[in-house]
Amino acid sequence: MTARSRLKVAGFVLLVQAAVIPGSALAHEFTMASLMNAFVKLEPGQAHLVIRVPIHVLGATSFPAIGRELDLARAGPAIERALARLGKEIEIRENGRSLVPATAIGRLTLPSDRSFESYEEAVAHVARPVDPGTTIYIDQGFLDAHLTYPIVSPASQFTIRTTVTLWLKDYLKLAIRYLPLGEDSRAMVITSRSGTVALNPTWYQAALGFIMLGIGHILSGIDHLLFLLCLVIPLRGLRQVLPIITAFTVAHSITLLGSAYDLAPAGAWFPPFVETVIAASIVYMALENIVGPNLGRRWLVTGLFGLVHGFGFSYGLKENFQFAGRHLLVSLFSFNVGIEIGQILVLAVVLPALALLLRHVLVGRVGTIILSALAAHTGWHWMAERADVLWKVQWPALDAAGLTVLARWVAGILLAIAAVRLGARWAEGVSRRGRAAS
Repeated sequence: MTARSRLKVAGFVLLVQAAVIPGSALAHEFTMASLMNAFVKLEPGQAHLVIRVPIHVLGATSFPAIGRELDLARAGPAIERALARLGKEIEIRENGRSLVPATAIGRLTLPSDRSFESYEEAVAHVARPVDPGTTIYIDQGFLDAHLTYPIVSPASQFTIRTTVTLWLKDYLKLAIRYLPLGEDSRAMVITSRSGTVALNPTWYQAALGFIMLGIGHILSGIDHLLFLLCLVIPLRGLRQVLPIITAFTVAHSITLLGSAYDLAPAGAWFPPFVETVIAASIVYMALENIVGPNLGRRWLVTGLFGLVHGFGFSYGLKENFQFAGRHLLVSLFSFNVGIEIGQILVLAVVLPALALLLRHVLVGRVGTIILSALAAHTGWHWMAERADVLWKVQWPALDAAGLTVLARWVAGILLAIAAVRLGARWAEGVSRRGRAAS
C-alpha cells in the first residue's frame, strides 16, 4: 500500500469512527478528546465545507432544552449562531484571502448517524430536516453544517485553519477529507495548534515545510543529539569528524527512505525496540570512549547505529506525511535535508565548545572520560525505561513471513554497510585532497 493510499484509508477510518461513536458515553459529561469531521470540496467557482461538530464542544452556543432533551423545535436561532461561529472559526483562504461563506445550512443529528462516511451522503443528510419525534439528549448529538464559499478558481492555493474552542488545544481534532477538482482525495488531521495548513501545497511549500520539520525534529531529539555528542567527544579535527558524520548520514537516510515506503518491520514491538536500541547506542559509544575508542572502525559502528536512528527519524516523518499533498518524494528528501541541516547547526556549536572545554577545563583523557560517563549514565536510564516497555509488547512470530522480512533486512543492512563504507572512503579522500591542496 502506498503512502497516499494509507492517508486515504486513515482519513476514511477516522470519519467512520467519529460517525459511529455511541452517545451514551457522552451523556452529562464533557469529553476532553473530541473529533470534528469535515469534507472540503472544490468546484468551478465554489468551495464546500461540510462539517460535523460534537455539540459539547460548542459551549458558547446555547441550544434550548427541555429537561435532558434538546428542544429541536426552538433550535433554529441557536443553529444560526453556531453556523456563524463556524464560518469564522474554520477559516478557509484562497491565495491568502479569507473566504466568507455565501450560504450556510445546518441541523442537529443523532450520534448514531452514519451519513459522514461519504461527501455525497453528508451533503444530502445536512439538507434534510430532522425527522419528527427524534430525541437528542444534551451533549450527545452533533451539529452538521454545509457552508459554501465563492472562489476565483479551483486551481488556486487553499489553506485551512481551525480555532474552534481554542482552550481544548490538541484535544480537539479536525479530520479533513480534501476533495480537489480532478485530483485524488487526501486526508489530514489538524488541531488549533497546527496553525494555517495548506490543503494543496506547491512543491516548494512542501519542501520548505519538511525542511523545517526535519530541523525541528533533530533539535528536539535529545537522544539523537546525545548520540552525536558521544560520536565527536574523542575526535579531533575535520579529518576525523567528516567520515563519521558521513557514515551516520548515509545510514539513517537508507532506513528513513525504507520506512517511508513501508519497508520497515511492522508490529507494536518495533517502535519500542528502535527506541531501546537508540538508547543502547548512546551507552555503547560512551563506554567505547571511556575504554579507548577505535577510531579506525568507528565509522562502521556509527553506520550500524545510524540505520536504527533512521527508523527513529521516520516516526516524526510519517505522522506529517499528510501535509505533503502530492509531493511525497520531495517532502521525504526535504525532511532528510532538514535533519542534515540540524546536525550541521548542532556540530557548529558543539565542536568549538567541546574543543575549548577539553583544552582548558577538562584537559586530556580525563575530560573525555567524564563527559562520556555522564552520557552513559543518561543513556543507561533511558535504555532501562524503554526496555521495560519493550518486554511488555507482543513479539512477532518467526513464521515464513517473519523470516522473509528478517532476511530482507539482513541483506539490506549488508548493502547499507557497503554504502556507508564507500561514503566514508569518499569523505576521507575529499579530506586528503583538501589537505594536499593546502
